[in-house]
Amino acid sequence: MGWLDKLLGAQQSDKAAADGEPVRQAGVAHGVAHGVESAGDQAPATGAEIDAAYFRWLAAARPPRAPAPVELRILDELARLAQSPVAGAALVPRVPEIIPQLMRSLQADDMNAAELSRLLSADMVLVAEVYREANRPAYLPRYHSGPPVNSMAAAIMLLGQNGMRMLLARVAFRPIVSMQGGRLAKRAAPLIWRQSEKSALAASLLAPGLRANPFDAYLAGLMENVGLVVAFRLVDQLCPDGALPYSDQFVGGLFAQARVLSTRIAALWDFPPPVCEAIGAAGQSGAAPLAQALALGGRLARLRMLVDAAELDAGDAFVTGGLGEPALAVFEKLRDDEDS
Repeated sequence: MGWLDKLLGAQQSDKAAADGEPVRQAGVAHGVAHGVESAGDQAPATGAEIDAAYFRWLAAARPPRAPAPVELRILDELARLAQSPVAGAALVPRVPEIIPQLMRSLQADDMNAAELSRLLSADMVLVAEVYREANRPAYLPRYHSGPPVNSMAAAIMLLGQNGMRMLLARVAFRPIVSMQGGRLAKRAAPLIWRQSEKSALAASLLAPGLRANPFDAYLAGLMENVGLVVAFRLVDQLCPDGALPYSDQFVGGLFAQARVLSTRIAALWDFPPPVCEAIGAAGQSGAAPLAQALALGGRLARLRMLVDAAELDAGDAFVTGGLGEPALAVFEKLRDDEDS
């Protein structure tokens, strides 16, 4: 594997989740809790508030809530897995064997399109992914009206080294994150995967402005949610009756422990040290540029998912407050990513 380079604090928010109201009310509850009269005057959301809204939406959390001892048991088990990342990694599948070969080929500065074409041709899923990517509007000339790209060598040259790296990393991670068993994990995993793709894209777009490596940022975005997938599998195992944990304290602890686990699995899988460090430090004060890109990319991706699901309003300061023009431009890019 050496190729792989708190909270909705207001009581009103808890009541909204308990009553089954959409997370869209989170912004309003946040404003009321801070003495703000209208949603338009809300303060920007904190990272913990976004995590709480995102988790409750992913889990479709509704009463009855799992009791506190169950919450503690899940967090204790997640902490134990973080101390033994081999056990945590065993709860997610490995990547296809061909991917490391391809990534090694892409590490060389003199990328050999013919050799890559030969390797890719052995896996028809990868062939289809390369053609699909090369024919997206983002790569074709804006007013292209000719036939689609149908030569593997041409597709590889069009995508370039970084484009191929990102495509292969995305293909490698899809089964790790999105294909999970268990009632809750099966529902949440495809959504987590979509958010991971958006987070990776956002982090890679933000990285140059922060003087960070775009591909490292992309890898970190794909990897940071692996621990969260493990956490959802634990919830499935320890909450067989369907009563889910979703208290503020639990959500904050779960995201913190899941990030630690992601960091340690990344190290176990021989990710580059800067990527591992960025995952662990994202959101911390004074973090390195790569961790800053990852933290902001993850924030934008989670907010984009909630807005697109009509759980939050895109114009609310709860969503857009504190975001500069580059971040807002990336936020808009994420909305169109699947169709662009």
